[in-house]
Amino acid sequence: MLRYEPGSSVGHALDPRTKLAIQAGFAVAAFAHTTPRGLAVLTVVALAIVGAARLSPLSTLSDVRVALPILLVAPLLEGLTLGSPWFSIAEARFPALASYRVLLILFVSAAYVHTTPTRESRAAVQWLVPGKPGQFLGMGVAFVFRFLPVLIDDLVRAREALHARLGTERPLTDRMQLVATAGLRRAFARSDAFSLALQARCFAWNPTLPRLTLGRRDAPGLVLALGLAVSALL
Repeated sequence: MLRYEPGSSVGHALDPRTKLAIQAGFAVAAFAHTTPRGLAVLTVVALAIVGAARLSPLSTLSDVRVALPILLVAPLLEGLTLGSPWFSIAEARFPALASYRVLLILFVSAAYVHTTPTRESRAAVQWLVPGKPGQFLGMGVAFVFRFLPVLIDDLVRAREALHARLGTERPLTDRMQLVATAGLRRAFARSDAFSLALQARCFAWNPTLPRLTLGRRDAPGLVLALGLAVSALL
């Protein structure tokens, strides 16, 4: 499961606000240039961003594999017809490009998650949205980044335990029910423990967060973000 990993890559050295700006600029450019030529250029940009985070494209693809069935099914369903020729490439063309666009955005987001500590993400969100709304959003981001990987690990362990007990011999619906039930039980137990831990640590709405400072190393990233955003207007 993709999560933050300490490192010394270019991506790790950037200010989280710069990385958020790159993500926003990339998303805007991807939606504005959903064409084969535009997505080809954005593929190079996305791979460069992933490389700057020292992530393998194959491992990143494996981490976002949960979204792949939806991205593949959408163009297939759109291309189906009720009569001959039964499948229209023209109808499936744009949904396929849109699905690939989403995949590229997921790659850029994976680079952000891999290189950005949770506390820095919260500080960046609270800088972007001041006041109580920003504190609430920052707290939500921090909780998701910390809690979601743990829940997914619990589901993986539940599935592995089921397979170890010859659960593969059961019907698919039974396996899904057992894994989902085990996942829900652990999620409720985790949430209770999480709530108790917050109380024990005197959780504060406005804690002392890391100080964010833009430096010369952020200049290329900000130029890239600006260029991506401006390209949507061209």
